[in-house]
Amino acid sequence: MAEPVIGIDLGTTYSAVGIVEAGFPILLADEGGERLTPSVVWFGSEGVKAGRAALREAPAGRLVRSAKRQMGVRFGEHVEGGLPLVGDTHGGVAFQTLEGPRTPVEVSSVLLGELKRIAEYRLEREVRKAVITVPAYFNNAQRESTKQAGEEAGLEVLRLVAEPTAAALAYGMNKLGESARVAVFDLGGGTFDVSILELRDGIFEVLATGGDTRLGGDDIDAVILDLVKQGAGMSGSALEDPEADGDRLIQEAERVKRELSTKDHVVFR
Repeated sequence: MAEPVIGIDLGTTYSAVGIVEAGFPILLADEGGERLTPSVVWFGSEGVKAGRAALREAPAGRLVRSAKRQMGVRFGEHVEGGLPLVGDTHGGVAFQTLEGPRTPVEVSSVLLGELKRIAEYRLEREVRKAVITVPAYFNNAQRESTKQAGEEAGLEVLRLVAEPTAAALAYGMNKLGESARVAVFDLGGGTFDVSILELRDGIFEVLATGGDTRLGGDDIDAVILDLVKQGAGMSGSALEDPEADGDRLIQEAERVKRELSTKDHVVFR
């Protein structure tokens, strides 16, 4: 039996792992039947947790979120949010956790390790090779950081695939049998961008990409939360435990956002 190669979509808010069976991509579910893994990590005194285990077990306010936004970013260029950020020894950024500073590469390696574990659980065999998606706008430093995170998770990263290319492949556009140009819109957890791809002889080339690299689902959650706070006359100082309540409110804002996709009114609890 050939050694399996998994595909990983390392997202800002959620991540997923899958394989190709009979020419079709299949997402692999965890023990709870969930195919999307929250991109959160908790560094605790008794160990490290990722995904849903981190959501369940981490003390409120101690989750590392949206590490992808800080990947390959220099200190001073970073985006604030979540845990406090500090400079690392190489001029990049690190998340200030109770167990010390943790770089975006370290955080991402833990998350990739969790996705590797899910794949091994579902496939019932060891997994050592992977293809990982990255945004089309990622520069060399960001791509190398992603590859390093995969290697630290025990994976041989065979290739980094641009996210719009991965989307086009997932929809089978490489089998059209003709030359074509495809526009791929990507509203993710951390970015909103559009890419123009050219298909020729079954091969995709990214011709152009643009958008807002600091606008995504996380920001929509933040806007919803700000509106709720304003309506309720709330502020950080008014919360009993700003960190604990902040985590809970962010999760509630995300729930409201999702339900507003199909409903006109949703109660924020």
